[in-house]
Amino acid sequence: MDNHSTALFLGDAPALDFLNSVATSVDVPVDAIEDGEGLLRWLDQAKLVSPETLEAMRAQALPGELDKVADQARNLREWFRTFVREHRGKPLKPEALTELEPLNRLLERDEGYSRVVARQTDEGEVFDFQPMRKWRSPEALLLPVGEALGRFVCDEDFSNVKACEGPSCTLLFADHTRGHRRRWCSMALCGNRAKQAAHRHRIRQA
Repeated sequence: MDNHSTALFLGDAPALDFLNSVATSVDVPVDAIEDGEGLLRWLDQAKLVSPETLEAMRAQALPGELDKVADQARNLREWFRTFVREHRGKPLKPEALTELEPLNRLLERDEGYSRVVARQTDEGEVFDFQPMRKWRSPEALLLPVGEALGRFVCDEDFSNVKACEGPSCTLLFADHTRGHRRRWCSMALCGNRAKQAAHRHRIRQA
């Protein structure tokens, strides 16, 4: 995966996909959010922000402004990675709330509102009550990420959060499989490599 390829979305949760935006799935670590353009590209691939909004942010941003927001995104990512690694594999306890203050401070910046819109269905148009957001500056691009992190903390069973067992892999995922026996970020990446390594080991042993 190079810097301009599609990011890996294997976490089965948007918050973990955000952590996996920097990854060492094979040998070399690759950061999809290494600069402002990378952040816009990742938000588009993650479907957290509409293409129209991303284009508007690109047009209105001052020189270097998006790079600064990407730097904030990376800081947010590494802070949340520390939180997830500390608490994964066991139920999240209420005492962890004090550790989430940086996330709550980010969410306090949100200028969200709702509006009534029309939506087309097979039976005709119906009204929807749709949440909206005011995008006053490029820093607002962090808000949908913060919302994904907050929903993850509230909705996910941290007992199911795992790290891929690939020797060099840094990817995290939420194991939603029956029996919770998932071991790999994906069979195509680490699972098959582990099988091949085990096969070579058996041959050497024989």
